[in-house]
Amino acid sequence: MGTMEVTEVVRLERHGAVAAITVNRPEARNAVNNEVRTELLRICAELADDRDLRVVTLRGAGGKTFISGADLKEFEQLKSAQDFIEMSRRDEELYSAIERLPAVTVAVIEGHALGGGLMLAALCDLRVCTADSKFGIPSARSLSNCLSPGMYARLAALIGHGRTKELLIRALVLDAESAKAWGLVTDVVEREALEEHLAALTVELAGFAPVTIWATKEAMRRLVADYPRDEDIMERVLNSEDFREGIEAFLEKRPPVWRNR
Repeated sequence: MGTMEVTEVVRLERHGAVAAITVNRPEARNAVNNEVRTELLRICAELADDRDLRVVTLRGAGGKTFISGADLKEFEQLKSAQDFIEMSRRDEELYSAIERLPAVTVAVIEGHALGGGLMLAALCDLRVCTADSKFGIPSARSLSNCLSPGMYARLAALIGHGRTKELLIRALVLDAESAKAWGLVTDVVEREALEEHLAALTVELAGFAPVTIWATKEAMRRLVADYPRDEDIMERVLNSEDFREGIEAFLEKRPPVWRNR
């Protein structure tokens, strides 16, 4: 019999060697606000030293969106580029906590994984999605923001420099099969087969040698851990008039007007 811990915004269920994390804000497309970020960090800290844990799944509630990334309503409270950079640092703390979990991490994607949601999925070791899922980071079309230095490095390590540039510069939104061909997704299944597929996968993964899995994860993490920490790119983007225009246009549900300023 599994156990379940419930908070307002995040659920943690434990079934033997498997922990299931669910971001529980379907009304906000499972956007990551400060409360979600804090809860996810707390849960990662709780799971990090659990020697009985073999698999961690991460998903969003509601079946329509995996996780939609940052909650743009909180953006209205941020007044300077430094405020946004500080939020990015908190996100990086969360990304690192997920990466360093010794158990196998599996993103379970139903529907859209866009922006920061795709970044969270990319941090997981494996990504299982439904056939109707969509993937992309369309910042060049919408917000005129940028990734953190660490996420550029991780994404390029996952799908290659060329495809990372194409994904971001063309603001692509890929369907599930294209995402699999690009290496963004490991398994594509029909919705009605998702839970059965996930159950079989977690049983398979839980049976493998945990020390080998930890060594593989840690060695691969170190390959991309030495990325530049310079924040000058973020400062230029987040100080731009275009970034503010992107936020205002998104919240006002109108097309943005770019001025390259």
